[in-house]
Amino acid sequence: MQTNFTAEQLKDSHVAESEKILRKCVHCGFCTATCPTFTLLGDELDSPRGRIYLIKDMLENDRPADAKIVKHIDRCLSCLACMTTCPSGVHYMHLVDHARVHIENTYKRPLSDRLLRSILAFVLPYPKRFRFALIGAFFGRPFAGILKRMGGPVAKMGAMLELAPARAPMRGTMEGPGTFQAETPDRKGRVALLSGCAQPVLNPGINDAAIRILKRKGYEVVLPEGEICCGALVHHMGKEDASLENARRNVDVWTREMETKGLDAVLITASGCGTTIKDYGYMLREDPAYAEKAAKVSALAKDITEFLAEADLGVPDIQPGLTVAYHSACSMQHGQKITQQPKQLLKAAGFTVKDVPEGHLCCGSAGTYNILQPEIAGKLRERKVANIMKTKPDLIATGNIGCMTQIGLGTEIPIVHTAELLDWAYGGPEPEALSGLQQGLQAAE
Repeated sequence: MQTNFTAEQLKDSHVAESEKILRKCVHCGFCTATCPTFTLLGDELDSPRGRIYLIKDMLENDRPADAKIVKHIDRCLSCLACMTTCPSGVHYMHLVDHARVHIENTYKRPLSDRLLRSILAFVLPYPKRFRFALIGAFFGRPFAGILKRMGGPVAKMGAMLELAPARAPMRGTMEGPGTFQAETPDRKGRVALLSGCAQPVLNPGINDAAIRILKRKGYEVVLPEGEICCGALVHHMGKEDASLENARRNVDVWTREMETKGLDAVLITASGCGTTIKDYGYMLREDPAYAEKAAKVSALAKDITEFLAEADLGVPDIQPGLTVAYHSACSMQHGQKITQQPKQLLKAAGFTVKDVPEGHLCCGSAGTYNILQPEIAGKLRERKVANIMKTKPDLIATGNIGCMTQIGLGTEIPIVHTAELLDWAYGGPEPEALSGLQQGLQAAE
């Protein structure tokens, strides 16, 4: 793609990086075939190629974002299916991230939108605030349907209430900060596990399961003091300063662990967080105090299944004999290019694993997308659930809490994190979501 940035514009490193990305695009349109919003809406401006043209025009002319650009960029899920499909290596993620920062800095959103985004940024990244908010959401949840039918900004509040669990989960048994010792005579290594922000509130059993299986397989697990939200949520809202501050805080925490007792990996059980942490090196590349440290952290970051696939798990303790529809989260398959390891682990653990048709298409979760764009997110969920049902599974497995919450609204089939299933198969307790499932299946036979 030909670009016309001035030499003065290219002195800005962010513009220069975006210009390099833009020049790689050859207009082939392969991205349109795998873009969820283009698949649903059929509008070229709601495809990666269309958004690239909008971003190019905005940045080249160095002008503030307008309502048209904001509309189509906001509709982007950042699922990154376009990056998997692109034959030219266009790094759409960094380009759209830059566009979102430009929008945040140059466009004044309607008051209702500003308020909702501020609430999300103030509450979701902070577990204590989120837990408290869920108490209020419990009483407001019965009105979610009414609010959604009212349309407009109120519908987004309804979507947010709908996503709240019917009951607030109990706290995890292994919450940090703290260190959990290996249960084998010979320790194989030492790893840090990201506690996360929303996930330990919505489903604390995920991190508990990850810690249990790691301990049993010989790893010391640390939940470090001072760790905070990875910054993904505010990052995707274009709030650059806040996201970089979160990244710096976490880099400091994990660097301290590396330099004192050592770390073999920084493990993540929410793939959306993993995609962001693996990008810390890029995000902080121009910070002389953090560039090198951030690059080291990104190099150590691994999804829990990515790490376990390289470990020796041995022979499973049970043979579940259940059919699993594996939903590969976008941040897993497109953001981190992890496609086979989770399925291989589940198969080795005794599950029959089925691929979901149209597995490349997003479920509509995408961080806060299902709150900010509830109509599109709802259609994507319906499509995803319909495709899952075609596999006739006993349960659904995935590696991202957002997907679990989103898909769970559309089906009664149990949906479980991959780490919980692996922990169960290798000696841990049965996941709560599967309580009574096998007895029910036996009774049906």
